[in-house]
Amino acid sequence: MIDLYTSATPNGWKASITLEELAVPYTVHPIALMKGEQKQPDFLKINPNGRIPAIVDRDEGDFAVFESGALMIYLAEKYGRLLPTDRKGRSQVIQWLMFQMGGVGPMQGQANVFFRYAPEKIPYAIDRYQTETKRLYKVLDARLADHEYLAGDYSIADIANWSWVSIHFWAGVDIGDLPHLQRWIEAIRARPAVQRGIVVPEPIDFGISKEELEKMAKSMLVTKPAAA
Repeated sequence: MIDLYTSATPNGWKASITLEELAVPYTVHPIALMKGEQKQPDFLKINPNGRIPAIVDRDEGDFAVFESGALMIYLAEKYGRLLPTDRKGRSQVIQWLMFQMGGVGPMQGQANVFFRYAPEKIPYAIDRYQTETKRLYKVLDARLADHEYLAGDYSIADIANWSWVSIHFWAGVDIGDLPHLQRWIEAIRARPAVQRGIVVPEPIDFGISKEELEKMAKSMLVTKPAAA
């Protein structure tokens, strides 16, 4: 049994989607970030960095794993799916996983903060992080132009990047000119395990109605011309 400590965030989705795709039984322990529960002593014993997600593997002597990418690798290796075992295939998946960990996540996260949450709107900061996020999206789009998924078969690399890129609109980043990225986003969104994973521990609250959210997302997609 796996204990999952998580919240409704893109990094949290990385863990819950992985568990759902692996069909692994797990128990959810919601962490209230706004209440600072991630900084409480009991949780810091699991993750000294005080961040979500984290897991505790009860079958392995209560072995704790923190950092979302490390957690995904651990689960994929333990259950033998979503990560190739051959050296080159494994390396490709980990390269694209690290692309998310070191690029997409940090840059889009800062775009979110300065575009959506900062008490003072700083145009330089907004432009800097939105521009870099879009550049990273273009790298993904170029890769997906001739690859169905990022690294061979569907893998933890796709789950990690999708968890962030799928909410591009919340950072104010347009993907209307990135058709391959759009195709990939929608294909992954249609997976039943993904649909289950993104409501753990609860549906993400964007603070606006579902109708407004859908309109916002669709406004950043390419409008296909009607057939003649």
